[in-house]
Amino acid sequence: MSDAAIQTLRTTARDMFDAAVKAADPAPALRHHLLADPLPPLSGGRYILIAVGKAASAMMAEALIHLPTGADHVALVVTNYENARSVPGAMVIAAGHPVPDMNGEKAGRAVIDLLENASASDRVIALISGGGSALLPAPIEGVSLKDKAEVSRILLGAGFDITEMNAVRQQLSRLKGGGFSRLAMPAPVSAYILSDVIGDDLRAIASGPTAAPILSRSDVVELLQARGVFNEMPVAVQAVLKAPEIPVNAAITTTNTLIASNRKSLDAALAVSPLPARIVSDHLVGDVADAAQSIIEAAQASGGPDALIFGGETTVRLTGSGTGGRNQELALRVAMSAHPPSPWVFLSGGTDGRDGPTQAAGGLVDSGTAARIGPQAAALLANNDSNAALAKAGDLLVTGATGTNVADVQIFLRG
Repeated sequence: MSDAAIQTLRTTARDMFDAAVKAADPAPALRHHLLADPLPPLSGGRYILIAVGKAASAMMAEALIHLPTGADHVALVVTNYENARSVPGAMVIAAGHPVPDMNGEKAGRAVIDLLENASASDRVIALISGGGSALLPAPIEGVSLKDKAEVSRILLGAGFDITEMNAVRQQLSRLKGGGFSRLAMPAPVSAYILSDVIGDDLRAIASGPTAAPILSRSDVVELLQARGVFNEMPVAVQAVLKAPEIPVNAAITTTNTLIASNRKSLDAALAVSPLPARIVSDHLVGDVADAAQSIIEAAQASGGPDALIFGGETTVRLTGSGTGGRNQELALRVAMSAHPPSPWVFLSGGTDGRDGPTQAAGGLVDSGTAARIGPQAAALLANNDSNAALAKAGDLLVTGATGTNVADVQIFLRG
């Protein structure tokens, strides 16, 4: 097994991952739709443009180019600190992610003010991308921002997937679960959505501000009780979830358009592979340990040389005190358990460039990773300290903030 062969595979894996991220570039994705179906001129009203999520800055910059000449407008961008940048013609608010903060609460109030003042002659343009749920906390009466942050902490630690987390968040927010569109009435809403949710359920992306709720309040209570965390919730949250249901207004006028997704990014990685390649799964979800085993089994069944591509969003149950994220832990688990006879590498990365509370997007490992980490590998894994383990091996995948988010991409290459 030559070092040169491994290095070639590592370069190939990174090239494929970069192609996947590029396919989710929000500006050209939005441009395609706005050129095909231009925004209509307004008579006496104004455009109210609100962009929320990790891709918000790029989406807003593109959308402003496509406004009809001379159109009256107001524009607000809410994004995470890493992706914040100036957007001429728009106000930009940077806020916390994945845990909501005071800037996010300020942004929520600003969005609500814009929507509540919209008239029937206005048109609201919603530009929605992954991360929007945490970035735009707008707690309903009786629930504080501290309460919502504690809910996020509990759900993340208990291994809830993104759809389950958003189902809970919707019941605690004025904007999620269709609340955005309800507040905008009577103004029509056109939403352009970049999906970070596997299966592209519009109710789950950024907690569905322009779509119906995922679950009812009673269903959310059942879910939390079944997972043993309902009694851990703040008292105010428990009270809200036991209160009567919020009626869903059937008169919401919203057009939702999906502009990019994880599957489109997997197709892009497939297209640039120099090896025979196939998409094994575009639904790699669930516990990270099970996902690692599925990847290893697929690799063992493959004769190579080839490229196996996966997409999804796994979950990690936190039992230790270390630092990492689902992609780093997945890469570490594969590195410690995969033993194909030929040269191999494995990449697992978040398309947003950030995995958990770290500066890494994920990990890029090979057959020598476990040896480079040394005898501490098992203990580091048990402590959920994948970031330290991969850093020791020199195998962290670091891209910086990408300005987009369509969940995660995994690539297993055999030479």
